[in-house]
Amino acid sequence: MPRELLILRHAKSDWDSRAKSDFDRPLAKRGKQDAPKVGAWLYREGLVPDHVVSSPAQRARQTALKVCKVLEIGRERIAWDTDIYDATLAALLDVLGRCPATAHTVLLVGHNPGLDDLVLHLSGDDLDPPQDGKLLPTGTLARLEMPEDWDQLPRGCAQLISITRPRAL
Repeated sequence: MPRELLILRHAKSDWDSRAKSDFDRPLAKRGKQDAPKVGAWLYREGLVPDHVVSSPAQRARQTALKVCKVLEIGRERIAWDTDIYDATLAALLDVLGRCPATAHTVLLVGHNPGLDDLVLHLSGDDLDPPQDGKLLPTGTLARLEMPEDWDQLPRGCAQLISITRPRAL
């Protein structure tokens, strides 16, 4: 069975909130609506992850919780990893390297620009840029077929299956 990586950028955040810091910025109304839509789409597609790892930043946390609720994955099964927040490509590769060897489908919830860099690295930069220039706008999910070892992820090792934006759901 091939492994799959589901890379989800957090849903739309509320820039007008009175959050104390960027880390604490919550989801906007649209983000609160989009995240469950993504979860429902994953469920319909039979893409229920056996490992979920998310940034603990408020907007990513809320996104992961809303998606996982639809997928009937309890919050205790979500791994909160501070290395995902404001992550470089190298940090995200390290996060993936720590995924259990038994995980066949992993959901990674995080932020840009790191997630864009990760998709480009894994797919080998062989992507046509979207018309609006945004690879992973908020709430967008990239689905990749991955190699057998989460710890060995050289450039171009994965096959991009799809990129799904919430407005298409």
